[in-house]
Amino acid sequence: MGAEGTPMTDDPGHRAMAALHAAAAAMDYPATLGEFLRRQARAHGDTVAAVYFEEGQEVTYNDLDRAADRLAAGLLRMGVRKGTHVSVMLPNVKEFAITWFALGRLGAVMVPTNTAYTASELAFLLTDADCQFMVIDAEFLPRLAELDPWPPLLARGRVIVRGGAPADMASWQAVHDGGGPGDGPGGNGQGDGDGPFAAPSPVSATDLLNLQYTSGTTGFPKGCMLSHEYWVLLSHLAALQRGQAQNVKRTLIWAPFFYMDPQWQLLMTLRLGGTAFIARRMSLTRFMDWVVDFGIEYCAFPEPALKRFPPSDRDRQTRLKFINSFGWSAEGNLEVERRFGVVARNTFGMTEIGSGISLPPEATHMVGTGTCGLPSPFREVRILAPDGNEVPRGEIGELWIAGRAILWGYYKRPEANAESFRGRWFRTGDLFRQDERGYYHIVGRIKDMIRRAGENISAREVEAVLRRLDEVEDVAALPVPDPLRREEVKVALMLRAGLGPDDCPPDKVLAHCERHLAAFKVPRYIAYVDDFPRTPTRKIAKNKMTAGDPRQGAYDRIDGVWR
Repeated sequence: MGAEGTPMTDDPGHRAMAALHAAAAAMDYPATLGEFLRRQARAHGDTVAAVYFEEGQEVTYNDLDRAADRLAAGLLRMGVRKGTHVSVMLPNVKEFAITWFALGRLGAVMVPTNTAYTASELAFLLTDADCQFMVIDAEFLPRLAELDPWPPLLARGRVIVRGGAPADMASWQAVHDGGGPGDGPGGNGQGDGDGPFAAPSPVSATDLLNLQYTSGTTGFPKGCMLSHEYWVLLSHLAALQRGQAQNVKRTLIWAPFFYMDPQWQLLMTLRLGGTAFIARRMSLTRFMDWVVDFGIEYCAFPEPALKRFPPSDRDRQTRLKFINSFGWSAEGNLEVERRFGVVARNTFGMTEIGSGISLPPEATHMVGTGTCGLPSPFREVRILAPDGNEVPRGEIGELWIAGRAILWGYYKRPEANAESFRGRWFRTGDLFRQDERGYYHIVGRIKDMIRRAGENISAREVEAVLRRLDEVEDVAALPVPDPLRREEVKVALMLRAGLGPDDCPPDKVLAHCERHLAAFKVPRYIAYVDDFPRTPTRKIAKNKMTAGDPRQGAYDRIDGVWR
């Protein structure tokens, strides 16, 4: 939009986004997750929908549809009803998707559960989410056995196990296989029909589908209440923007399915009538093999893979058409497009809102600027100062978002909801600015700012500068308490494989920073790490890097010593 709110018709990105908004408004959306799968199964039948290549398994669209019916019927007989909360603690296996679709058919609520949770974290989630049933892999049963006390609403007989099930728990396969004609692909779930499964209570677009817990890096996780419409809308818009124009049919999914990204990526693939190749877990060492060997056309591409795999003749073997370059440096975005001849686009989204801002493929003139793009379909955005007034264009403020099918709120968190919502507007907690062309740029998280001597320093900005060093594979900027300046900047550097601190010494790091950062942003402390603690989506878990004395083992620029 222009300065007066009129479309910038001379800008190809704005024109493309306006066309996308129109196409999205005209699209016919299924009401529920169950209806969506039924539509796609009728359209694509025996086409392979997903390949779990490390398990040696593949499932067709019809397989998913029939299995979801059978499992829904089996779950219904066990007592799962509309609105029942069901924890799902499974790795990236076909049973995860089948269970999600089955719960959607019933109108039940899935609570995706992090497979890395300790017993105490698991106890918190099962209790906080009011889980009455649980679907769990046998691999994780020892953690469940450690729970003391046992979650109040979860009886042992309502735990459904993939793999070897104890005598007092149910077998996932048995629950699935027991949902036969008359109770699965047999009509109404009551044993008296021959048609598809139908839930006893109608399921609608605005019914709750997921209780999706956020990562909890700044406190206990919070459950985002997400409807069927949220997932249907997100997946269809992703397909419209990322896949249809490029005719994407083969996607790679590597993040754990208890996160929202692989969930919408699977639904996007199904909307495209394509095939998802699903890894058990992420492996940077094997990532490019997957891309080449499976002929992948779309994936979320991790920026560290660019430096892990330098340019080679193998680049020409890729079939990539579109990738998401979430949070990439400008240089990395340009390099990946040049190397692979691929459309690489940044976006801004959150579990709470789905897609918020995205950069159209046509906005080639904005590649390398670091922009997230323009408001996505069904989204309105504002950048506000702390006093609630909109900031002038070019200035930094907090991004607020409103629109169709965002989260209802946080489950049982009235204080968080009161803080996060103003009417229909949701506070993202992210700092943004809008440039003179109307494009939006993320500056950093409000809580990921370093406060040094009265100046706000974006950790993201410092990290972006240091990633320009050829020797650096990844970096984290962190605050260090300081009695004089309140906080000082520390950077932890992970160098490329085979390199050590002598290849990229503090003097070189500091000289680079002094060329590209204001003096108050130049780090005081520099440390070197072999790797970072990470979330399963490969984000650096900064909350796990704050124990002990953060200065220990770091070079101190001011005092010129190693601590």
